[in-house]
Amino acid sequence: MTDSPQWLDEHQQAVWQDLLTVVIALPTLLDRQLERDAETTNYDYSVLARLSMAPDLTMRLSDLAAQCDSSLPRLSKLMVRFEQRDWVIRRPDPGNGRYTLATLTETGLQKVVTSAPGHVNRVRELVFDPLSVTQQRNLGIALSHIAGTVREQLDRK
Repeated sequence: MTDSPQWLDEHQQAVWQDLLTVVIALPTLLDRQLERDAETTNYDYSVLARLSMAPDLTMRLSDLAAQCDSSLPRLSKLMVRFEQRDWVIRRPDPGNGRYTLATLTETGLQKVVTSAPGHVNRVRELVFDPLSVTQQRNLGIALSHIAGTVREQLDRK
């Protein structure tokens, strides 16, 4: 006989439903803004933005995939599209040929620069503006704990 689950209490259920709304709907709203204003998606933008913040605008694809919570095959398909648009260049890692590096081109960097203002405004509008400074701080603490647990589980595979 299996133990019955420890059900969520009323407060936990409400928090869980709100979190589901954010997790499911927020990316959709960010996609809409980026597709309308920058002809790209939130995922595409997040990959470009992470490359733009990397030293020498370059990262190993495996590290980039991990930072973007993406699979390597999904990221590799995206890199093909980015290369076609002249947003990135891929090449073997000279330090270890088993890895591939992606480098953001000047065209790719310009895409980030022109896409960022609208995206940041939308993120502020949807995530930060509804919260006080204290609520923002508390949200950061809570999300950090949840993200840490999720990352640990992902690392266990």
